[in-house]
Amino acid sequence: MKRLLAALFVLSPVAVPAAQAESPTLIELFASQNCRACPKAHATLKAVEEARDDVLILTWSVDYWDYLGGKDPMAMGESKERQRAYVDRFRLRGPYTPQTVYNGVEQCPGNKPGKVETAISKASKETPAGVRLVRKGDGVELSGKADGLTDIWYVDYLDGEDNTTDMVHPVTQVTALGPWLGGRTQITLPVCHSHCALIVQEAGFGPVLATLPLDPPAAE
Repeated sequence: MKRLLAALFVLSPVAVPAAQAESPTLIELFASQNCRACPKAHATLKAVEEARDDVLILTWSVDYWDYLGGKDPMAMGESKERQRAYVDRFRLRGPYTPQTVYNGVEQCPGNKPGKVETAISKASKETPAGVRLVRKGDGVELSGKADGLTDIWYVDYLDGEDNTTDMVHPVTQVTALGPWLGGRTQITLPVCHSHCALIVQEAGFGPVLATLPLDPPAAE
């Protein structure tokens, strides 16, 4: 996974909201086209997205079920790496689909609507406050306090007409922009190929401290 440790990054004409006082709850679904329970998870999260404006849902496709029905074209090695880290963090026996993770602090099967709603509620209460991502000029300003090493992730995902799958916001690329130790810093954004988001997360795939969805580039 590419890791850039520089303080500044490639400029790009990416539009983002002028400001966002509170981060949406990040919901991550780990799924596979060969998972029989995943269609219900996709439907469950679509309903969540339609009913709420305080969440950001990302679907990470994994490849460990490929032997059951063929290669999943959306699967990425980064998805499996990310889920394995959550398996360790939540002390699970092993990875499973459809697993959902909420701000890095809660997890449950994504095909259980009642458990999903409970996890969203718990995660919103457990997530530390005080870290902010706000648009500043051509970039995004990150400010706040970090208790330790924190990673800044830049995620590309499909939405709208670009998303021809039955998944909510399938991830197509993820880049580690660098570490953050707290304070105020300016992040200049890489190219956004469809829709993108910034995620500030404690190192080792710990709690998510802030999330900012980014609008796609304006059409010329």
